[in-house]
Amino acid sequence: MTGTVVRSTGSWYVVRFEDGSTMDCRIKGKFRIQGIRSTNPVAVGDVVEVEPEEERGVITEIHDRRNYIVRRSVNLSKKTHILAANLDQAILVVTVAQPKTLYGFIDRFLATCEAYDVPAVMVFNKVDIYDEDQMAELDYMEAAYGRAGYETLETSAIEGFNIDAFEELLKGKTSLIAGHSGVGKSTLINRVEPDLDLRTNRISDAHGQGQHTTTFAEMFPLSIGGDIIDTPGIRGFGLIDMEKEEIGDYFPEIFELKGECKFHNCLHLEEPGCAVKEALDNGKLAPTRYQSYFWMVTGNEDDNPYRQDNYA
Repeated sequence: MTGTVVRSTGSWYVVRFEDGSTMDCRIKGKFRIQGIRSTNPVAVGDVVEVEPEEERGVITEIHDRRNYIVRRSVNLSKKTHILAANLDQAILVVTVAQPKTLYGFIDRFLATCEAYDVPAVMVFNKVDIYDEDQMAELDYMEAAYGRAGYETLETSAIEGFNIDAFEELLKGKTSLIAGHSGVGKSTLINRVEPDLDLRTNRISDAHGQGQHTTTFAEMFPLSIGGDIIDTPGIRGFGLIDMEKEEIGDYFPEIFELKGECKFHNCLHLEEPGCAVKEALDNGKLAPTRYQSYFWMVTGNEDDNPYRQDNYA
């Protein structure tokens, strides 16, 4: 029986079959010793083979993944955690305030999407609550990421602003929805699919951070066609298996310039004749994008001359 994993709790999985039926499944022990250095060898979105076992099933095979999103596990730094697999797109929900989504987090997420061949879209939510300075920062972010080639969309889940456009973005696709806790992921999904009634929670007054309401990844079918994968709020996003020489390839606007550098192995740090540094100095490359690149390559944000106080 072939199906798709739609829910993962760490030890048990829910698999959905073509007729819409579902089955609780466990995994065969061999997956844990096949060299998969992951906290979850089976991820939401995986296509799997299932053998029935009494009232439940056993996952006996994982089909090859078309792509996936992976990050370093928070508690087990040498292991990885696969957020989801076989995606048409990853939608990163970003807020300028309440809570503030930091540039370093955004850029590590986007670089990972580039590395694992997942198209990324940025949705800037809560545009109804921003003051003048916050709107100016939103304008900067849209310009910076638009210049890098990313599709962007402004929304307000509470006011219903641009919900039709958000719905159109999802139609007929398998979409991962990611972002910090409190940015409004579940509220946006509920706007499109009210019957799902996903849990939402208010922002913590003390810290301006969202409170976790989703505890594991789960895939939901959409009445407009396609599936949406809601994920736990992500505080940090660790990079996986990236050599410093290749990190620039995962920043589209830096990759576009690398051929113009004097040296073919230019790391865009202090080398002479660097087209990337020239673009930065001439205002053609967003400084926050460069500062994220600098930190990823050097691992030391304190030495970054373009570091800003809101970088993390």
